[in-house]
Amino acid sequence: MSLKSAEKTGTNEFTLAISIDAEAFNTAVNKVYNREKGKINVPGFRKGKAPRAFIEKMYGEGVFYDDALELAIPDAYTAAVAQACITPVDQPRDFEVQSIGKEGVELTCKVTVKPEITVEGYKGISAPKAAVEVTAEEVENEFNSKLEANARITPVEDRASQMGDITVIDFEGFVDGEAFEGGKGEEYELTLGSGSFIPGFEEQVAGHNIGEEFDVNVTFPTEYTPELAGKEAVFKCKLHAIKTKVLPEADDEFAKDVSEFDTVAELKADIEKTLKERKEQTAQRDFENAVFEKLAELVVGEIPEVMYENRTNDMINEFAYRLQSQGLSMEMYMQYLGMDMDALKENYRSAAEREVKISLALEKIAEIEGITVSDEEVEEEYAKMAEMYGVDAETVRKAIAADSVASELKIRKANAVVIDNAVVEKAKKKAASKKKAAAEGEEAADKPAKKTTRKKKEEAAETAETPEDAE
Repeated sequence: MSLKSAEKTGTNEFTLAISIDAEAFNTAVNKVYNREKGKINVPGFRKGKAPRAFIEKMYGEGVFYDDALELAIPDAYTAAVAQACITPVDQPRDFEVQSIGKEGVELTCKVTVKPEITVEGYKGISAPKAAVEVTAEEVENEFNSKLEANARITPVEDRASQMGDITVIDFEGFVDGEAFEGGKGEEYELTLGSGSFIPGFEEQVAGHNIGEEFDVNVTFPTEYTPELAGKEAVFKCKLHAIKTKVLPEADDEFAKDVSEFDTVAELKADIEKTLKERKEQTAQRDFENAVFEKLAELVVGEIPEVMYENRTNDMINEFAYRLQSQGLSMEMYMQYLGMDMDALKENYRSAAEREVKISLALEKIAEIEGITVSDEEVEEEYAKMAEMYGVDAETVRKAIAADSVASELKIRKANAVVIDNAVVEKAKKKAASKKKAAAEGEEAADKPAKKTTRKKKEEAAETAETPEDAE
């Protein structure tokens, strides 16, 4: 089994001439014979007992050749690629068999390979980095969140419900006198003022006492689901319970109860420190993303289209997996957004192109910089992965090839070369225009409609990472 020749027949394309020797091909034929003989009837023999020679005499010498070729090609192709010292980026194609028989097989195929690219100027890339500032208001908001998280929920029985209360209600919605799907709930906990339901709904629950039955009249927003958008609805409701939050006293005792600190001042100082670290991490991440955006633009070379297509498909599959974890299918997601798979791929396309270019650039930088990885570094990485996954290092070693680990470590080192040599620009502050602020205010005022079963699924889709997020 050997490579006869590897000829470059196009940009990023090689044509391989491969030879499978008689012994290797005969072994493959025998495997097929043993697998298939139980399905073949030969007069004079019990089913499955006919020798290979009798079957070949009856059905032709090549009766097992096609299946044997499928078994033999993968090993032959892998060996040929290694001998040719090329890196395929897609499955081989256009197989042509020149000869096949007891003497072996001669065949050719075409292979798309990783492109040769250049990347210059990867040291000294400049990008903006946001200045980090934590305001007193942010600290206070975080502190208040701790108060909220430690609030006691107490029942209310001596007054009517009011905004801010947690109510327990039954409800059923009707449009034109007919109940609609997803518009019913029993003993549903609704915080009045949370904006969870259709605009106007929660305000009409306020003012009622426990045990009361009442109607809530609302109009569905125009951006709601097509069958309900803009329609008037009546919800039959019953109020079962009213609860309210009682916040703890914001004193030193509270600080001791919820933290390692003795005073509120110390707790707030730690909150400020944590917020600053979080913002610094975000600023650094955004800076690095901007640097790599520019790195992608430095890549020069003709990149095979199939690399973009494969990365696009990988990203969509990863997104589909995340949707599935939220109880949504890709088909349902696309239906909500009113797009087909072609449109979805188009949305992911630019992000996929950027990722492919960055990956190629980092590999090239590792080559230019002469980056190496020692056996000790590979072993250290195996140990880290073993600790992360809670298994022994040998298990990880069996699952992940050392070459793959070494390649990943080279990419990390190349990544560090780019970032360590990047230059921070001063971030330009842009004041929001009054028009933009007004638009944002209108958007904030336009609260989501009541979360029926279908609406909740739509919102789950929206909270998943979208193609725009991927970019």
